[in-house]
Amino acid sequence: MTADRIELYLAAPRGFCAGVDRAIKIVETALERWGAPVYVRHEIVHNRFVVDSLRAKGAVFVESLDECPDDRPVVFSAHGVPKSVPARAAQRGMLYVDATCPLVSKVHIEAERHHLRGRQMIMIGHAGHPETVGTMGQLPPGEVILVETEEDVARIEVRDPQSLAYITQTTLSVDDTAGIVAALQARFPAIHGPHKEDICYATTNRQEAVKAIAPRVAALLVIGAPNSSNSKRLVEVARRAGCGHAQLIQRAADIDWRALGPVRAVGITAGASAPELLVEEVIAAFRERFETVVHTVETASESVAFKLPRVLREAAP
Repeated sequence: MTADRIELYLAAPRGFCAGVDRAIKIVETALERWGAPVYVRHEIVHNRFVVDSLRAKGAVFVESLDECPDDRPVVFSAHGVPKSVPARAAQRGMLYVDATCPLVSKVHIEAERHHLRGRQMIMIGHAGHPETVGTMGQLPPGEVILVETEEDVARIEVRDPQSLAYITQTTLSVDDTAGIVAALQARFPAIHGPHKEDICYATTNRQEAVKAIAPRVAALLVIGAPNSSNSKRLVEVARRAGCGHAQLIQRAADIDWRALGPVRAVGITAGASAPELLVEEVIAAFRERFETVVHTVETASESVAFKLPRVLREAAP
């Protein structure tokens, strides 16, 4: 990379969404109230820096309730959990706090309402992702069919084509999901959709900001974790929007400077689980190497905030 001067285009919005901010505050507040250790089932959000920071304060991250003692609090991650998890925690008399993003909870409620009307659910999502596992686990086995692609739609077998509804993972590509929805509606004209789009406002806003930046830059860096669905989708969106090189990085140290080549314009964004501190770290890395001019490209303004669960609101100072 040989350019002496470089233009950085920062996407706005970027980084933490309201659900992630709430989930982190839930763990921090639980530690303040009950002291360490507080157990967290699965990474509270998909970001190593955030998880390591909370671990240093006394959070213990596990993948199963079987790894938690009965006498310490446990927090469920922002991605949501199957109904069987809180049921098991209650059976053991455990103190638990649900940090599921309210927008994910909205999808859970939709699924239950359709189920009560006798409709079989089709979920658009990624197999194995904790949000997908949690959402499918709201209903009895066999009541939710997972599709990941338009091709999957052609292969699935349903109980009754006249009694179907679909829901989606909240962190999907808006464009990809639109294609899958169109395929579902073409094959099952009677299928019911959500009253309001399931893909969350933060996912949509971050993708739109990337689309606005991509044509202006030769490369775009997405700060986020490799297991972060919304971060990986930002890389895909950048490539489809015409950006020649899009790279997912966790920290500034991960930047592949050689792969960037002699570019003069680079875009920067961050997935919904990545703190702004990491964006500042990346900008500083560029300033160490180049004369750097920073521009912000804002495509939306966000003011969403979610309350803490009641048990922690009552506990908060």
